[in-house]
Amino acid sequence: MNYFDEAKFQKKLKKKVNKLSKKMGKKNFQIKTTKGSNGFYFLGFLGSAIYFISRSTDFWGGVLGFLKAIIWPLFLVYEAFAKLLG
Repeated sequence: MNYFDEAKFQKKLKKKVNKLSKKMGKKNFQIKTTKGSNGFYFLGFLGSAIYFISRSTDFWGGVLGFLKAIIWPLFLVYEAFAKLLG
């Protein structure tokens, strides 16, 4: 497992956002979401819930699978930023 340096991550992220905002000619760079992203998240949640719950062998494994289905995007985003910035 890699050591996560939050200060280094924030510094790299700030540089990339500033570079991108200068390239776009805006002072304040904002990311806007669309209504479709909620549906995409729901489909991901549903698929991951089916996957994790179907792999469980008992009731508490199913409960844990449901909780994993709720937070799987956190792990996905963390790994994406780790690969992108690090």
